[in-house]
Amino acid sequence: MSRRSRAREIALQVLFQDDLNPGHNPGEADAFLQRRLRGGELVEFSRSLVAGVRRNRAELDAMLGQTADNWKLERMAATDRNVLRLGAFELIYTDTPGPVVINEAVELAKRYGSGHSAQFVNGILDKLLTVHRKSASS
Repeated sequence: MSRRSRAREIALQVLFQDDLNPGHNPGEADAFLQRRLRGGELVEFSRSLVAGVRRNRAELDAMLGQTADNWKLERMAATDRNVLRLGAFELIYTDTPGPVVINEAVELAKRYGSGHSAQFVNGILDKLLTVHRKSASS
């Protein structure tokens, strides 16, 4: 696992905690990031992912809701929902190449999700990437 993959994994764990326990202390989440990643650039990368998803969550959820035909976000497994939020944030708001983002999200879904999570995440993020590229080019 690459170092950035590890930072994404820890970011996912924080986002999962945010989702299931919305009233928890954000300072605890930051301390968790620092303990798990042992400081440095990986903590900053993971922090930027968590902060970006938190800041843009309503917009990300709306985009994912439109992209995931016949699926409401609240009905998705919490793991899948948060992998999708993380992937969507990276696709839309960072310069990480789309195929890298999708591959990383699929790997997280395989590791933490159910037997169908990887395919589910891949399909939704691939569709989101296609839609995003079309809107960015027009």
